[in-house]
Amino acid sequence: MSHLSLMEKLFEGFEVEWKSLGDIFDLRNGYTPSKAKSEYWTNGGIPWFRMEDLRNNGNILKDAIQHVHSDGIKGKLFPANSIIMATTATIGEHALITVDYMCNQQFTNFTLKEEFHDQLDTKFIFYYFFILDEQAKQAVNTSSFPSVQMNELKKFVIPIPPLVIQAEIVRILDTFTELTAELTAELTAELTARKKQYNYYRDQLILNSDAKLEKLENISKIYLGLTYTPTYVNDGIKFISAQNTSSDFLDLTNVKYISEDEYKSSTSNAKPKRGDVLFTRVGSNLGHPVIVETDEPLCIFVSLGFIRVNPEKVLNSYIKHWMNTDLFWSQVRKNVHGSAKVNLNTGWLKDFDVLLPPINIQARIVAILDKFDALTNSITEGLPREIKLRQQQYEYYRNLLLSFPKTFKGK
Repeated sequence: MSHLSLMEKLFEGFEVEWKSLGDIFDLRNGYTPSKAKSEYWTNGGIPWFRMEDLRNNGNILKDAIQHVHSDGIKGKLFPANSIIMATTATIGEHALITVDYMCNQQFTNFTLKEEFHDQLDTKFIFYYFFILDEQAKQAVNTSSFPSVQMNELKKFVIPIPPLVIQAEIVRILDTFTELTAELTAELTAELTARKKQYNYYRDQLILNSDAKLEKLENISKIYLGLTYTPTYVNDGIKFISAQNTSSDFLDLTNVKYISEDEYKSSTSNAKPKRGDVLFTRVGSNLGHPVIVETDEPLCIFVSLGFIRVNPEKVLNSYIKHWMNTDLFWSQVRKNVHGSAKVNLNTGWLKDFDVLLPPINIQARIVAILDKFDALTNSITEGLPREIKLRQQQYEYYRNLLLSFPKTFKGK
């Protein structure tokens, strides 16, 4: 069935009128009270919306992260059930606000004019703004700071089908939105459960093995990267930092480079080799281990360290798994307790206890965990792909329902 025949079947017997945003809405830009007057930002009861609210809460908002006092507001509040659209910076982001509020100047407010209250459903308008998003992005003025000019914005047109059609579209999209959200929540919960299961099984395999406690310094050597920022060049020796170890492998697709002379003059502590276990020393990915699987020369920044194991005593892959167990992390927590800046200090890492079974048992544990890890990772990779496909499906049908041909009239 073609796009047009579907629209005709859904809306047979109806006509669609088109009006500009300037005709339908009162448009006002947002406003930020003076930051210099602290009383405006204490004991305030008026929600003040920023882009962070959209990022944290979604597209239909009942409250804001921050509030302001009425004394700091110039002019009238924006009324409940009006829409904001980002018309600077992150063009097109929008939300339906269900309370009286203020927003910052990054947004333009759209308040329905009184004469259109009986012709337009605010929720229908909210959904149609997903179509307007693309128009807004194409109308960006990039001469200085990205923005959409108010006069340009007012020229955008919006369809006005009968209220019964608007209500039916809202009902369909509300249901589709809810189903998509439920699917996302279920898939995310499944992934969380699988990861929890894997973590428990990994810890049990290592903790209950025929093992003895051994200090990390007795089975390996620990190094950390350059403590200064080198001079970067366009090509040369790959220079890597924590951002290159955020995956479960060493990602060398986005690296900086240093000259061969600087590499030669750098300390050997900053030169990992194939088989070394890299780990992040700072940041949100603290302690994340990856194994170097290349023979090319590398140099690392101080945000990374690496462990070079004694292969006669321990497998590097076993150390990688050990660094994800609670045995490892309980020792990290003990050492960083009360510290303002958390980092993995190579000085005390050497004293960490490792449960060390014989090499053949280590190999068996690693083989089991690698298989389990592969299964968990396949789910991890599949989840975002499944969510993306469902989102694309949702957007396709949403756009189809909201795409009224300019010349269309029902039979």
